Amino acid sequence: MKNLSCLILVLFLFVSSSLAATPSNPPIYQSFLQCFSNQTGTTPDKLCDVVLPQSSASFAPTLRAYIRNARFNTSTSPKPLIVIAARSESHVQATVLCTKSLNFQLKTRSGGHDYDGVSYISNRPFFVLDMSNLRNITVDMSDDGGSAWVGAGATLGEVYYNIWQKSKTHGTHGFPAGVCPTVGVGGHISGGGYGNMIRKYGLSVDYVTDAKIVDVKGRILDRKSMGEDLFWAIGGGGGSSFGVILSFKIKLVPVPPRVTVFRVEKTLEENALDMVHKWQFVAPKTSPDLFMRLMMQPVTRNGTQTVRASVVALFLGKQSDLLSLVSKEFPELGLKTENCTEMTWIQSVMWWANSDNATAIKPEILLDRDPDSASFLKRKSDYVETEISKQGLEFLFKKLMEAGKLGLVFNPYGGRMSQVATTKTPFPHRNRLFKVQHSINWKDAGTEADSSFMAKTRSFYSYMAPFVTKNPRHTYLNYRDLDIGINTHGPNSYREAEVYGRKYFGENFDRLVKVKTAVDPENFFRDEQSIPTMPSTM
Repeated sequence: MKNLSCLILVLFLFVSSSLAATPSNPPIYQSFLQCFSNQTGTTPDKLCDVVLPQSSASFAPTLRAYIRNARFNTSTSPKPLIVIAARSESHVQATVLCTKSLNFQLKTRSGGHDYDGVSYISNRPFFVLDMSNLRNITVDMSDDGGSAWVGAGATLGEVYYNIWQKSKTHGTHGFPAGVCPTVGVGGHISGGGYGNMIRKYGLSVDYVTDAKIVDVKGRILDRKSMGEDLFWAIGGGGGSSFGVILSFKIKLVPVPPRVTVFRVEKTLEENALDMVHKWQFVAPKTSPDLFMRLMMQPVTRNGTQTVRASVVALFLGKQSDLLSLVSKEFPELGLKTENCTEMTWIQSVMWWANSDNATAIKPEILLDRDPDSASFLKRKSDYVETEISKQGLEFLFKKLMEAGKLGLVFNPYGGRMSQVATTKTPFPHRNRLFKVQHSINWKDAGTEADSSFMAKTRSFYSYMAPFVTKNPRHTYLNYRDLDIGINTHGPNSYREAEVYGRKYFGENFDRLVKVKTAVDPENFFRDEQSIPTMPSTM
């Protein structure tokens, strides 16, 4: 019945389009489907679950499944003309070649966590290549202490689960990547990738040893055939500027059989100011085994508005060693035995994903992709290289309470991060003290709520300016922020890109431009913040 319905849809679209169009201007879907069919050697009636026009019953569910920001899931949000739900590498190759032949923009989406929707939104006619079905994970514990080939459409939760499953008899292993299990591998790793083992092991891209990519000519290239320049570029420069990432080969890292997690919260009335101030001097400099994330947000206690500061931590070791370390270096935290929980590393992954009963539930929860779920949100980011004074923190706390809903997240660097050259990968921020995430979520739909919360976010961003890096004001690529600049891909494309490019990549922007010019000289792989080609006058 499904194949019959599919055949009817294809015939209807072909017949109706032939009546409505001249031979010199064939309809978009018909032209794309015929090209796709020719490239893959598959008859059109077999592609109804792959090539999805807006009239397909699968179009909306497929598009919505991995939209992770409700701001871009409204009736007025721009929609792609076609969604390609790729199920094989040949589908990706055909998508690139056929989209290019029709001169449309291609957006590639793995997990859909691009904060500003760049992987599935455009103001120009566009197609979306959905990679969520290309999620194969192959773990090989006999390869150099453990490695894995991971499809771009896999989620971090699926990666962690498979590593846990396969490394049980080889000593516990993990991978240094993000704490949100539904994030897609393709975007996360190609943008740098980090998580709560960043101080011990560095970035996710530091453990990528090979990759497969479809280039602008539709070729599948691995590290050897793409060359070291392109391999370098997709390891932190964002894959979507250079091609379509199919998969990464990652090296696994050892983790202890038992780790310790804790959460400590204090309000301003409980000396949160002293704790936050001291955190800046301890968190980036303490043992690399300890990662302490600091979160701050306005709350109301007993009818009075205040700021709550929470330290959430992972320690790669036993509780007793953690307590000894923190009591010496960070007494302002007031860490107690009852705050701490020892568990396995895979349980800590679930704990960080907000599973309070992480020691009781099964790791299979990490396989839940939680599709078609999103809140309205905006994120921005900053980097701090000099500790903020208590006076400065008091000012920021005041502005947080005025904003009423905004939160800040401080992520400490140091440890392994500061031991790696800033040019080894496109990610240039390794020597900073910590990264700041500006975070706001809301539930109310509509332009009025959107305008209000966006204005609050931008206002607070201006208040943060004196305390963060300058000229340029650096930001993290995976915390996508279109406020810092957009490329219109006109005659000033390079200059427009340089504005946001220097903020994301610093001095590495120049090498990224050279790679882009070499591998995609006609700038097919482009978006609102892609790497530009070199202008002819330079």
